Amino acid sequence: MRKIILSLATSFDGFIEGPNREIDWITFDENAGKALNKFLTEIDTILYGRVSYEAWGNYRPPDDSADFEKDFYRHLHNMKKYVFSSSKNKFEANPVVINSNIEEEMEKLKQQPGKDIWLYGGSDLVSTFMNLDLVDEFRVAVIPIILGAGNPMFKDVKHRIKLKLVDVIPSKSGAVEFHYERIKRL
Repeated sequence: MRKIILSLATSFDGFIEGPNREIDWITFDENAGKALNKFLTEIDTILYGRVSYEAWGNYRPPDDSADFEKDFYRHLHNMKKYVFSSSKNKFEANPVVINSNIEEEMEKLKQQPGKDIWLYGGSDLVSTFMNLDLVDEFRVAVIPIILGAGNPMFKDVKHRIKLKLVDVIPSKSGAVEFHYERIKRL
């Protein structure tokens, strides 16, 4: 069965965006690019909330961007995309839109053949998936910065979720990726 993997970057104090939705504090150097491009070989589907999709679902890096960044987005845009929205039914580039029955739709998706599934976010969607016990793995890169305010990684999670450490990967930039598997509730 396919897994849903939450993979994102967070500040040291747990924010995935600054107070004005900015992410300029996230390091995207060549090593991070290699790790992200490797991650893309493990997945073939991406899950977005409406706001995240509108901001990043069709993002094209500037022409003067590093090759690894252009490669990342080129591969990313060839994947199957789902957008979760209660306010819209159609988006640019025609992703699959899910307005209801998230748990049922995701269980069906996990049963289909294919690679794993990336839960991209945002935090409202992440919390919904957490509360529905749909996240199988967590890959969180902690960036060495304290923002003090912003959009937190988790909001309104309704129950405890136990995790098992799989790996810790430090980088030269000071970022540390923590890779956990969820311990299923009985």
